Amino acid sequence: MTLTEQILSQLPGDVLGGLRRSDALWKALRDDTLPVSTVVHDRDDLLEKVDWDVVICGGTLGILIGAALAQKGWRVALLERGILQGREQEWNISRKELQVFIELGLLTETALEKAISSEFNPVRVSFLGGSDVFAENVLNIGVNPILLLEALKQTFLAAGGMLFEKTPFEEVAIHPNGVSIQGRFTARLMLDAMGYFSPIVRQARQGQKPDAVCLVVGSCATGFPGNNSGDLIVSFTPLQRQCQYFWEAFPARDGRTTYLFTYVDAHPDRLTLETLFEDYLRLLPDYQKVELSQLQFQRALFGFFPSYRDSPLKPKWDRILPVGDSSSSQSPLSFGGFGAMVRHLDRLTQGIHEALESDSLSRNGLVPLQPYQPNLAVTWLFQKAMSVRVDQTIEPNQINQLLTIVFQEMQQLGDPVLKPFLQDVVQFVPLFQTLIKTGVRHPGIVLKILPQVGVLTLLDWMRHAINLAGYSVLYPLGQILEPWVKTLSPTQAYYWHRQIQAWKYGSGGDYKQ
Repeated sequence: MTLTEQILSQLPGDVLGGLRRSDALWKALRDDTLPVSTVVHDRDDLLEKVDWDVVICGGTLGILIGAALAQKGWRVALLERGILQGREQEWNISRKELQVFIELGLLTETALEKAISSEFNPVRVSFLGGSDVFAENVLNIGVNPILLLEALKQTFLAAGGMLFEKTPFEEVAIHPNGVSIQGRFTARLMLDAMGYFSPIVRQARQGQKPDAVCLVVGSCATGFPGNNSGDLIVSFTPLQRQCQYFWEAFPARDGRTTYLFTYVDAHPDRLTLETLFEDYLRLLPDYQKVELSQLQFQRALFGFFPSYRDSPLKPKWDRILPVGDSSSSQSPLSFGGFGAMVRHLDRLTQGIHEALESDSLSRNGLVPLQPYQPNLAVTWLFQKAMSVRVDQTIEPNQINQLLTIVFQEMQQLGDPVLKPFLQDVVQFVPLFQTLIKTGVRHPGIVLKILPQVGVLTLLDWMRHAINLAGYSVLYPLGQILEPWVKTLSPTQAYYWHRQIQAWKYGSGGDYKQ
């Protein structure tokens, strides 16, 4: 019996079976055998009546945008395939990011504090052979998903929203004046919040294989030595199985959560999640300085997160907008999910509200709601530098050496450089300060990285970097134009506001220290 079978068999439920089902999905993705169903249909006839302004499919993160739109007075229906409730495992985020729930009137301060189950400092960044880097107040809040989603559900229902649980999405027909979901729910607009493997996304991408995948396994357990700090990204081993292994660790309300993750492509020969879990259990004692026999495992965690260069996903049809993980509106370095949804919650709320007001619900009208973001596009170079192809040979500790140097330079440049990057926000000035210092002081490591990432990746990165510089200049200009935009018609104002928001988020201008 393997370590994985031994540990997972002790947990309630069919956890090992769940891991192997996830592995079967991961194998189908690698082998390019996932089916693509036609679930979106175009129709020429008008709907006799439209019952809702917005129908949202996918409740776990859809409730965030659903509550915000209902608060603005729109008729919103939310369809959830199961029961709308959060998972046991906490979501980690920074306290400042949570303020959007207060600003949008979704939660009171008291309700928000009740949903926070843990808070810790500092967080550590560390790589084999280098010194530790510490930061304060970065992803150091653990939110209880069960309490948070219940509070948001009550806000949603109180504002007139309608929740339909145990109602899985099956198909949608697009009519000239609305959409019909299952022939039962009619609305002016549908939001797809069903995640990476949404059948609508599968149809939109026509089965395209992801350009990169983040594999993640982990657990929450008790029995660790006392430690009220977190690890944001730590590596203490050289390359293994053509992967660089990274770790995270956070205090949780019922123990300590530890993750092992790695960046790979979707090559058929990549390791399985079960193999990664076995390595996680093998290496965990060295990582946390504790014997497995001392730990009492509460739950196991595993999954994989695909990323596409063609992101965010542009709407492919009239009246259907992908949001959250369905839209892939996060960098290839992050897990997406809750943090990415929260970051874009205010932008999406305002944008969808104006789209409904101005009736800008055609495909062309919805495209500006998921704009190109150069500050996310530039991170593909970093993802390439943190991963290795199946057929590639590099020095076993090359990735650790690079990351040690880069983070030491960012630490010397201070929090205005370090903190945004740790929260998946790339800004032009901090980025180029770091790159210039690294290139001047450590040219040798830069020369090693160039063959690893490839010339085409570097040229593509330069294009996005130039655009990042341009967006950083245009966003302040957009702020100056705001008074003028208010004089425009609702439709004209809608498009201008989307352009200004594209400059804002595409330059990292939404992040404030």
